[in-house]
Amino acid sequence: MKHILFFILFFTVLAASAQGEFNSGFKSIPSPKFSAKPKKIPAPEVKDPQAENTDIPNIKTPNVFDNTSITTKSKFQIGEEKSKFTMSTENDFANPGDRYVGKMEKDLDKALKDAGLKEGRGELVKKNISLGEFKTKSAYFIVKFRDFGAIDGDLVKVSSNDIVIQNQLFLESNFKQVKIILSDGFNKLDFEALNIGSLGGNTAEIQVFDDKGTLITNDYWNNLAAGFKASIIVTKE
Repeated sequence: MKHILFFILFFTVLAASAQGEFNSGFKSIPSPKFSAKPKKIPAPEVKDPQAENTDIPNIKTPNVFDNTSITTKSKFQIGEEKSKFTMSTENDFANPGDRYVGKMEKDLDKALKDAGLKEGRGELVKKNISLGEFKTKSAYFIVKFRDFGAIDGDLVKVSSNDIVIQNQLFLESNFKQVKIILSDGFNKLDFEALNIGSLGGNTAEIQVFDDKGTLITNDYWNNLAAGFKASIIVTKE
């Protein structure tokens, strides 16, 4: 019994000693201390817009078109003479493109002549020309004429075997026709240039059809001088 009490007392003393050492080793962490309170940031000042408008005067936007110190008013009015620096005496009513019209007309005239669409004062053909020889059983020919160049007053006289069929035929852009009765055997059809047009020699396109409407020939003469002929020889079988 004594031994049991001894052990109980021994363990009690041992437990008390261990608890004292554990408590002596633990130290609590003190809370931080601040030396000064944080500064407060003042709220931004809100200005009254009506108060600002009363302090600042109204600003008027200047009109640069009325202020002659900024932009001088133009002295050029419709119909007045242009500035002396233009080296030109034309007024505001003149078309600036007029100065190029003359050159453009000359260039166009040359292009039309080169393409054969307009007559020119080139070298005139001063000789009679043949438009071919043909044989036919047709009772008559229908001969159509027109000016294939510019309409400038070309005139043609039509005859067969020296008998005048059409004394004077004015050539236009559209075909005009003449009916020629054929004699048995030899027939010489003459188309004489009575004049030269205002733009050049006598120019004509000719189409010949038989009595059935068949095209016999389609030809032309160009720059034929006045008094000379283009002829067709026809043998009626």
